[in-house]
Amino acid sequence: MACRVFLVSFLLLLAASPAISTNSEGAVLRALKARLSDPSNVLQSWDASLVNPCTWFHVTCDAHNRVIRLDLGNSNVSGPLAPELGHLQDLQYLELYGNNFEGRIPEELGNLKSLISMDLYGNRLEGGIPKSFAKLKSLRFLRLNNNKLSGSIPRELVTLSNLKIFDVSNNDLCGTIPIDGPFATFPLQSFDNNSRLNGPELQGLVPYDFGC
Repeated sequence: MACRVFLVSFLLLLAASPAISTNSEGAVLRALKARLSDPSNVLQSWDASLVNPCTWFHVTCDAHNRVIRLDLGNSNVSGPLAPELGHLQDLQYLELYGNNFEGRIPEELGNLKSLISMDLYGNRLEGGIPKSFAKLKSLRFLRLNNNKLSGSIPRELVTLSNLKIFDVSNNDLCGTIPIDGPFATFPLQSFDNNSRLNGPELQGLVPYDFGC
């Protein structure tokens, strides 16, 4: 009898786990919403009374009701990025381009192990590119252009073997452009209009961060 009760309890917990997951993901997205100014009410459907965020506009889920895409491109929102976004473990596409996001890019975004594409271009983000992005081994597209980013390009990013597109043009980056790994294939236009950025390291010289 005790074994039967345990089995029933376990099955109920297992059945509830997707709801628990989506509820926590809803909390993550509400944490982002709480930080933002939203004059066009694009986040109006992000209703805290709903357990499942998969019914919200600009949010896409997989068959297991886990958030795999967040698309707020050109949505006229402003404010800082929430570090809580790093808890969206199944997120594949983070599309936040063409807004007025400001402040630093959270290091916690490096925890998005399933991420394929991150588009943060056309905002007012500042500070450095997080070294934690080197953990995004599934990443294929990283567009950070047209922001106010500074500092050097983390050499840790040369380990991102799947990275096909990398654009940091129109920022205030400094130092040298890596040439290892995927950086051997990126066109120089990807680095345009960074007045303190030098390179690439063509002569096998030891990398030097000019002015960083």
